[in-house]
Amino acid sequence: MKIIVLGAGLVGGPMALDLAKDSKFDVAIADINPANLLAVEQRWKSLSVKGVQTGKPLQTIRQDLSDPAQVTKLVSDFDMAVNAVPGFMGFRTLNAILEAGRNAVDIAFFIEDPFELDDLAKRKGVTAIMDMGVAPGMCNVLIGYADSLLDETEEVLYMVGGLPVVREWPYEYKAVFSPVDVIEEYTRPARFIENGRMVVKPALSDPELLDFPGIGTLEAFNTDGLRSLARTVKCRNMKEKTLRYPGHIEKMRMLRETGFFSLEEIEIKGAMIRPMDLTARLLFPKWKLNEGEADITVMKVVVEGTMEGRRVRYSWDLIDRYDEPTGIHSMARTTGYTATTAVRMIADGIYTRKGISVPEFVGQQPGCVDYLLKGLGEKNVHYHQKTTYI
Repeated sequence: MKIIVLGAGLVGGPMALDLAKDSKFDVAIADINPANLLAVEQRWKSLSVKGVQTGKPLQTIRQDLSDPAQVTKLVSDFDMAVNAVPGFMGFRTLNAILEAGRNAVDIAFFIEDPFELDDLAKRKGVTAIMDMGVAPGMCNVLIGYADSLLDETEEVLYMVGGLPVVREWPYEYKAVFSPVDVIEEYTRPARFIENGRMVVKPALSDPELLDFPGIGTLEAFNTDGLRSLARTVKCRNMKEKTLRYPGHIEKMRMLRETGFFSLEEIEIKGAMIRPMDLTARLLFPKWKLNEGEADITVMKVVVEGTMEGRRVRYSWDLIDRYDEPTGIHSMARTTGYTATTAVRMIADGIYTRKGISVPEFVGQQPGCVDYLLKGLGEKNVHYHQKTTYI
């Protein structure tokens, strides 16, 4: 099976390497940035030295992925595509993949409604799984799984954060995915379900401090992370929160309220600029997660409801760390390996639903949760489940 990964960034590169190690796949990766492609090539060569290659080549393709027509032409030579472009390009890139009639796994996390592409995917006879990362992604899978077991789902809460191990002033944060998408978390209003109704609050609201064993105290705040869950899972109360080191909320609120994240142009000495462009130039270098810098991923998923007249709580905990032997960052592992396991799940015929699927649909299918957890466990990404009768 021929597979192409679109985007050779922090997560795209490790996904291509993981798939290329599988003898049943011929893998290519495309990106406009030659430095990104070179980094993937060098890692692939290092795997050869360690004797873990399959002997097959990993093809790198320099391509401008912002042109949908070129994307459709490119992916037509492959059986499946993994969409790992930045969020602002994600929707049109997925549309281009579907136009080519190719199956897809998507981690672009775009803001548009993916179900707008459902008719196209069904017409093309395509299986396309959206948001198949860690969060959104595995959290949705687990929530969908718990929802399928319960007679009535009443409470859903999940919290997730990707953080550097070393806390460096002033931000004590490194962007473990596209920095532009991180800023979007701080500006887009947070939607959640409260008493069966949609509630909207500003991002970064409702702060609380929580202790995590082995990590310490983190602060949690509202972000717009429910995505498809708000419409696919019937639940009285449902909320998502992002985790950061204490103090991060206040810094981001200050920047946001001052206008540093604004996309509206202002005049500076006769030149018109967007404040966000200046912020990006100054902020993103300080947020860059460099090669060899250790990170951690923390996630907690809790689902409560009733089953056969008893109240039940399902919970899953994840603490994953940078993998020093491979040099793969934790967020790349937890996000990317979820997507590559989903690729294998489609290739093995375990998940065959046509059209647009969100991860909770996958969680509702018999065998899919076990397949994903087993595949992730083989890569030392472990979700610890606990079932409690209340």
